[in-house]
Amino acid sequence: MKLTKYLLIAITGGIFYSCDVDEFLNPLPETAVTADSYFQSDADVLTGIIGIYDGIQGVNEAFDSDDEEYNRAVQFEYLLTEHRSDNTRSATLEGSRADFHRYLTDDVNVQSEDYWASMYDIIFRANNILTYMDVADESNVTKYTAEAKFLRAYAYFNLVRLWGDVPLITEVAIPDDRETLFTRVDVGTVYAQIVADLEEAVNGLDNTHKARASKAAAQGLLAKVLLSRPAPDYERAQVLCEAVMASGYTLMPDFYDVFYSELNAEIIFAIQYKSGDPLESQGFSAEFTSAIRQGEQDGLNIPEDNLIEALNLYGGNRTDVSLINVQGSVEAAKFLPDGNDWRNNYGDNARNAGNDWIILRYADILLMHVEAIMGGTGSTSNPAALASFQAVRDRAGLTTPVTSISQDDLLLERRVEFAFENQRFYDLLRFGVADQVLGAYAAEMGYTDYNARKLLLPIPAREINKSGGLLTQNP
Repeated sequence: MKLTKYLLIAITGGIFYSCDVDEFLNPLPETAVTADSYFQSDADVLTGIIGIYDGIQGVNEAFDSDDEEYNRAVQFEYLLTEHRSDNTRSATLEGSRADFHRYLTDDVNVQSEDYWASMYDIIFRANNILTYMDVADESNVTKYTAEAKFLRAYAYFNLVRLWGDVPLITEVAIPDDRETLFTRVDVGTVYAQIVADLEEAVNGLDNTHKARASKAAAQGLLAKVLLSRPAPDYERAQVLCEAVMASGYTLMPDFYDVFYSELNAEIIFAIQYKSGDPLESQGFSAEFTSAIRQGEQDGLNIPEDNLIEALNLYGGNRTDVSLINVQGSVEAAKFLPDGNDWRNNYGDNARNAGNDWIILRYADILLMHVEAIMGGTGSTSNPAALASFQAVRDRAGLTTPVTSISQDDLLLERRVEFAFENQRFYDLLRFGVADQVLGAYAAEMGYTDYNARKLLLPIPAREINKSGGLLTQNP
């Protein structure tokens, strides 16, 4: 049968908005045109590719607070990651957002449902573009294909780390093909697809962009994938990190500038936002405020005492960029809305902030380089690893020479370097210590519902119901 494919096209300018979540793999929005009639030229394909980034960007809650109508994508990511680590918590115990840090998230959690739908929205958009690649200029097919596959791999990497086995969709699926749409595929197979997509991205991209996929972004993400999958490939991850290290990126001398001088020399891949524009801004920065409320909620991503202690002891000059004291309350400072703080009421656009979201930066490459050289062992004194580790510490003002690096040293360094950047939970998983660290943390905090099964999120009940039970639940 001939499958008619759909895309939601904005009336003004052709940028894609988030899909109707009732059909997370094949959205059929009310305001839709058939892709068969839309994709007629190379410019149309490029517009479609830009639309995939719009799916990652998500829709600001300040634009519309209806979580069932709009996908939030990375704007909700900190809840599923940072809040489920020992780094941060909600300021209150009310609402579904407060469930994440106490390991109470259930299969009807709105934010978890949203992130699942958002990632599959990205995958749908990428698959759709790949279907129409034949109308692109021949000279652009390789790079357009590589870009779409990079973004599909990015979405699947998030899904497989949070939910484990997930449906693997690599082409626009026929709605009646329920087996394809709803059968969970094992983690190893999903990782194999992610690796294949990123390998093609590495071969097909250059380093023209920072706010779009690049060769270095594909190399860096592939390195992290190879370190994260059940059977890590440390040697190849090291080679990939060293390729990025030879590509001209560098650490910013001032840690502050990493976050407020956007698309700087340290940024490898970031999602852009525009301050003051309800459709192109983000609202998560305002949610990190608590003592002086600026967001929709009562304060989220509130740093735990042990993170504050780690930054005070080991953060160096990163501490003042990462934390802020607001009238006696210590809060996250790294993504202050447009760089403004409570002394000027967080600026004019706190809930419509323009802070970019950094997905990959050069410091991550350097510390993954150390991790790859360490190769799963307890420590290393390899000179190349020491040089990469020392570079990150030197930038933080911690210039005492390091002669050996243990796994605990590396995990701590990553914690204080990437606080509030949604890395900690994944780091604990990748280093194989998540249950140990989070079990001790939960016991200390009195979170009695924690157990090792909580390292995976529950599959959204909405999706299981749509599948007629074909989509199975995590234990």
